[in-house]
Amino acid sequence: MERRIPEALVVDHWLPDLEVEGFISWVREAFPGVDIVRADGMATGDGPRSPRRHELLHALRSAEDESFNLPEAAPVAAVPRVVPMPVAAAELSTDAVLLPGLIGASVGMRTLARMVRLVAPRSATVLIEGETGTGKEVVARAIHRLSPRVQKPFVTLNCAAIPEALLEAELFGHTRGAFTGAVQSRTGRIEAAHGGTLFLDEIGEMPLTLQAKMLRFLENGELQRVGDNETIRVDVRVVGATHRDLERMSGERSFRLDLYHRLAVFPVTIPPLRERKEDIPLLVAYFLDKLGEEMPQKRLRPEAMDGLLSYEWPGNVRELGHVLERAAILAEERPEIGPEEIVLRRKRL
Repeated sequence: MERRIPEALVVDHWLPDLEVEGFISWVREAFPGVDIVRADGMATGDGPRSPRRHELLHALRSAEDESFNLPEAAPVAAVPRVVPMPVAAAELSTDAVLLPGLIGASVGMRTLARMVRLVAPRSATVLIEGETGTGKEVVARAIHRLSPRVQKPFVTLNCAAIPEALLEAELFGHTRGAFTGAVQSRTGRIEAAHGGTLFLDEIGEMPLTLQAKMLRFLENGELQRVGDNETIRVDVRVVGATHRDLERMSGERSFRLDLYHRLAVFPVTIPPLRERKEDIPLLVAYFLDKLGEEMPQKRLRPEAMDGLLSYEWPGNVRELGHVLERAAILAEERPEIGPEEIVLRRKRL
């Protein structure tokens, strides 16, 4: 399925090494465009003819088209169709929704989705690299949702958003009286993510003094709260993200090379929007559908779409979403968005 995604999947009522319902749930999440036909209740034959061929053909055709009738086939009332999970944008084909929240049809995005599906079930540390606005947190959440840790916490921390003096306590926690203002003990983000996933956004902004302590945690899974002498063992999967070149920074001694290698056990790169412009119409449909939940549904005039396709998108997918939200507001009650409502870098199309 990783090498070639099928149109449909026939699932036996008994699998030797995993629970059927859990397997079906995983397929629906990882491959939302695949129809699932269950073999439960089909008349059984001998050996490879189980279920019988005419029943299987009928079930597959029914999955492809609910209204299709196969006169020569016996009725198969006991073979339900497992409908794929609904996608975020009603007008998108399921093929465009590569992973939850990840929209695209380009080679770069399909490659990214494959890498995410491969690494998600493991515990390997992942480093997500990509420009600002490409959707690094979306990818991190997809990794968590497709992992065995999905029922446990997904904890985020933006390393650039917290002052250096407070970042250590925010990550590792602190005891009462550990520093001025620490009136009570506090659990850190790492400990809060126990059993789940810790997403460290903009990890390239982490100060050097803290990088050594982070490396020790990644190597042995133990941490010390600020002001505490005891160690705590924590089971956490770490996913880091950065828009900076950490390998180059390690050469400049502004980022530890050993920490870089520990984070980049499995690196994935999100392509910038300018390199996958064929995905723009799909993303437009997604964003307009989401905006339609709070305001009248809009559609884009062809000349407005042409303007979006000719722009280089330095702010990537985040900028596209903001441009469309602003355009939908400017269009007021009109059902269509034209070039006059599209404002790019304070300039209208």
